[in-house]
Amino acid sequence: MEDLRYREKLLCSRELHPEDSIIEVGEGIGCVRIGGRYTAGVPAVIAGPCSVESESQIIEIAEAVKAAGAAMLRGGAYKPRTSPYDFQGLEAEGLRMLLKAKAETGLPVVSEIVDAGNLDLFADVDVLQVGARNMQNYALLKALGRTDKPVLIKRGNAATYQEFLTAAEYVLSEGNPNVMLCERGIRTFETYTRNTLDISAIPVLKGIGHLPVLADPSHAGGRRELVSSLALAAAAAGADGLMIEVHNKPEEALSDGRQSVTPAEFAKLMSRLRRLKMDIEE
Repeated sequence: MEDLRYREKLLCSRELHPEDSIIEVGEGIGCVRIGGRYTAGVPAVIAGPCSVESESQIIEIAEAVKAAGAAMLRGGAYKPRTSPYDFQGLEAEGLRMLLKAKAETGLPVVSEIVDAGNLDLFADVDVLQVGARNMQNYALLKALGRTDKPVLIKRGNAATYQEFLTAAEYVLSEGNPNVMLCERGIRTFETYTRNTLDISAIPVLKGIGHLPVLADPSHAGGRRELVSSLALAAAAAGADGLMIEVHNKPEEALSDGRQSVTPAEFAKLMSRLRRLKMDIEE
């Protein structure tokens, strides 16, 4: 990437850190390792609903995705939405429900943080997600850099690779080495899909940087019938992890129901991912 003029000075670069970073999420027997040989050929899958809607909903989904082989549970409690009139999440109560699902299943949990002032509420959340809208919220990134929690940064919908990497650099430069990148599609002229999944981002970012790179096929395609194909493509391209939106009743979801797969569809996808690994290794 010739135009990344400060590459040799970036903490995320291969020049300063030739080996793949391994990010550990959770503790004890439930610890998940992401990056390098730990996820080679088998992406660590983060699955769950876009939004936590009720205690029974999140626990039911958590149990289903765990049974299918998910490594972590996702669930939004704070939801920055394009319209102020859309469902904004259950906030602190949603986090309580998410942590109840964590206690019930043992799955580490991932949730989006939108305000550094809420860090205390996220004390028991295993991965702090920075959404695409906040990729360049530098005050938030710097605050997360002063924690020791794993941080998952989603690519902004018009961000270049350089901008994406320098967003990660804000966290790294404050002392937190536990950063993961997530390609979730970029805005193009195409309107059929929600975004356009940039598959090339996976090998590019893994080539010039050492941080784990994940993909979010749900937000990229915006249609549940596309999720499986996009997930398999990202895995074949070398993604270290996948984020999949799963809802037990997608037609009744308060957010992103159109792109959420059912637990049964998710189980089929996990089976296909395992078969893909065997095909790649042959």
